[in-house]
Amino acid sequence: MTGADVLRVAARQIGVCEQPAGSNNVPYNTWYYGHPVHGPEYPWCMTFIQWVYTQAGGALPFLTASCGSLLRWYRDHQPDCIKPDPVPGCIVIFDLPNTSSATDHTGLFVGLEDGMIKTIDGNTGSGSDANGGCVQQRQRKVSEVKPVYIVPRELKEGKRMDRYDNMAEIRAAAPWAVDTVTKLIECGALTGTTGWYDEDGLPTGLDLSQDMLRVFVVSDRAGAYGE
Repeated sequence: MTGADVLRVAARQIGVCEQPAGSNNVPYNTWYYGHPVHGPEYPWCMTFIQWVYTQAGGALPFLTASCGSLLRWYRDHQPDCIKPDPVPGCIVIFDLPNTSSATDHTGLFVGLEDGMIKTIDGNTGSGSDANGGCVQQRQRKVSEVKPVYIVPRELKEGKRMDRYDNMAEIRAAAPWAVDTVTKLIECGALTGTTGWYDEDGLPTGLDLSQDMLRVFVVSDRAGAYGE
């Protein structure tokens, strides 16, 4: 299981919200508890993380609905997984400002840029960072949310060598495909799966294999995509 696998599963959930609002009734809680649940005692940012990892093929070694309990388990049993540097798809535990807890919320790491941490979170929203009721992409100041990074042993830090998620990877490993991929992005045929963009404004989450790139390039040379 790679970080790309984790983020691919999470990105497909963006827009899922509690039904009804404020109920904590979401598929991730139903999966975790084995039946639908309702009420304020069932926050679900961590059950979302647990569900995503399981769907991506790497169930976490400790099943819990609590951010603090997960972090304590890793500190006690697998402290090597708590790392200073995040990798895509790893778990972020947030210490949000103006709270009494150091483990307020969790999300899945997407990237860092200009002091901002980008994540995909469950149970978040514009009204509440840690109890907003929806799966969303979020961006927060690192200095304000004090993230702790857990990189589970089930998560491979390196991406699969035969697949490329962004233009930087394609430029490095398959430069012969850059012009064709650029053309497909410009015409809207390739949009990525994460909703995030690199520093050049190009989509990430392309998830292209070498075989796919070869087919695109051959088709391009045959005139399938125009001039």
